[in-house]
Amino acid sequence: MCGVVGALVLSPGSVRISESYVMRMRDSLVHRGPDGAGLWIDAHGRIGLGHRRLSIIDLSEAARQPMTNEDETLWVAFNGEIYNHRAIRGELEALGGHCWRTDHSDTEVILHAFETWGIDCVAKFRGMFAIALWDVRRQELWLIRDRIGVKPLYYSVHHGRLVFASEIKALLQDPEQPRALHEESLFHYLSFLTTPAPQTLFDGIKKLPGGTWLRVRADGTMEERRYWDVWDYTSPLIGHSDADIAARVLTQLRESVALRKVSDVPVGVFLSGGVDSSTNAALFSQGETHPVRTFTIGYDGEYPSYRNELGYARLMADTVGAEHHEQLLSLEDLLAFLPRMVALQDEPIADPVCVPVYYVSQLARQHGVIVCQVGEGADELFWGYPSWKTSKMLEECNHWPVPSLLKRLGLQGLQWLGQGESFHFERLRRGLLKQPVFWGGAEAFPEALKHHLLSPRLRRRFHGLTSWEAIRPIHERFQAKAWEQGPLQWMSYLDLNFRLPELLLMRVDKMSMGASLEARVPFLDHEFVELAMSIPEAVKTRGGVVKTLLKQAVRGVIPDAIIDRPKQGFGVPVQEWMQDRLGTMMQATLTEFCNRTDILDKNAVLRMVREQRDPRSWYLFNLALWWNHYMV
Repeated sequence: MCGVVGALVLSPGSVRISESYVMRMRDSLVHRGPDGAGLWIDAHGRIGLGHRRLSIIDLSEAARQPMTNEDETLWVAFNGEIYNHRAIRGELEALGGHCWRTDHSDTEVILHAFETWGIDCVAKFRGMFAIALWDVRRQELWLIRDRIGVKPLYYSVHHGRLVFASEIKALLQDPEQPRALHEESLFHYLSFLTTPAPQTLFDGIKKLPGGTWLRVRADGTMEERRYWDVWDYTSPLIGHSDADIAARVLTQLRESVALRKVSDVPVGVFLSGGVDSSTNAALFSQGETHPVRTFTIGYDGEYPSYRNELGYARLMADTVGAEHHEQLLSLEDLLAFLPRMVALQDEPIADPVCVPVYYVSQLARQHGVIVCQVGEGADELFWGYPSWKTSKMLEECNHWPVPSLLKRLGLQGLQWLGQGESFHFERLRRGLLKQPVFWGGAEAFPEALKHHLLSPRLRRRFHGLTSWEAIRPIHERFQAKAWEQGPLQWMSYLDLNFRLPELLLMRVDKMSMGASLEARVPFLDHEFVELAMSIPEAVKTRGGVVKTLLKQAVRGVIPDAIIDRPKQGFGVPVQEWMQDRLGTMMQATLTEFCNRTDILDKNAVLRMVREQRDPRSWYLFNLALWWNHYMV
């Protein structure tokens, strides 16, 4: 796990890449790689690569980056891990023809795999990665993001050059990088708490979508291609018993957890006390001679909006004999962390869970752990959210042959009742337009309310536009490829392509790396995802119990008390803290933001903060903090 940066001159003679230019970008990412730094610039100053190192696999100096092959025809800077690197190396050694300089570096495996198989080598990689690879012979740059999008990779084209990095803040070290708001991305941010790839909130700075690569040729032409889509790799498990499928799930998950134990430094587990993290801890502990180290965050009181799960986490820690560590957070911890949170996010990730993710990462690091396994992905793959039961029902109702006239009358009735800006109105509106009701597992503001919150100028600019345009390409792929087109398959596929890579995994990456800690995601191993998406919807929803198949798979692995407990998501008591100094700070910050910009409607925003104490005000607050840090 590391940070990568680089630049490629697209118009020869217009500029040269210098050491100071690359170093300035590279060292803005020291938190991603405190263990070392490297850079390489070709003799003509056309391309430069920089790397900050967090040493995880092969700690020797020989494994430092940027790394080249034996004849210096390939150079790579790489962020992430290839968990099956030993198996790939064995295959390459059997083929022969390679000179190996390291004992067991996964970075060197990337180089020799590309030498042997070209870009098709990516199909062999089992891991998380953001790769920048320069092919000297062909004068081609390859930028590659892993299948699920666990690791981010950003790029920008300006002033005759393409610049790329693991984080936006590195790109902003270039004094000629424009800093302007991409207003359409802002429009979508207000729907989804994040910006959809390939755009960011910075106009001109893009992020590579998960499962894609970008090739930049010598003449400056660029080709972007999606190399992986889960529907191309599913094998429908039709006619198999639930017990057989559950056994497969457990076998595959056990393998995925074992792969993510591969490390030359200490590895632990984030433990919330839910099914997902408890399963990680249980499977991790199997075969270990030393106690697994587990880390839990709670709060300094019991709040109506979020109740501590410390008891369940302790139960699971005791079950596996873990070396368990806890930390309780307060409002003061949140307020103290806000400036660093905004700096680490790069662009708003409007989920307050960023706060506990950072603190639990810091807790692990303080106890000597450099790598932790996390539980993201299980809910999306196995119908784990109680709200998804309602969403599934609404999607099914949306296909009923209800006359359009009745739907229009329903919309008029909701408006008459003052519900024109509600999600009830919004879902009926989508149904009338024959769009899916489900637009993602984390929606912020329905379309009517979103337009109401915008400034008059942006309201006029985006008149008639909805955030359906952001997810339409995903729905088109779903319709073209999905072997089963039920509502749950759509919900899982959408979140796999959007909410997970651009919100949930982004918050894990930015916050854990802010503490110089690597986070690994066993439930999002691509082979496990392919298995999960091969399971018929009816099996996952059997009996109307959320996550029923996964619970069946892990019963006997973790205590029944954890399996059968009510579902509780990882949260932050923002609603209660808004009644305290946080609310005062939010009101002052948003007032100043609205006075200084022409983005949001001041009266609408302050009414939300003052009168409703709506926790969704956090999303607007996050935007204002970002603006103050990066745009002022």
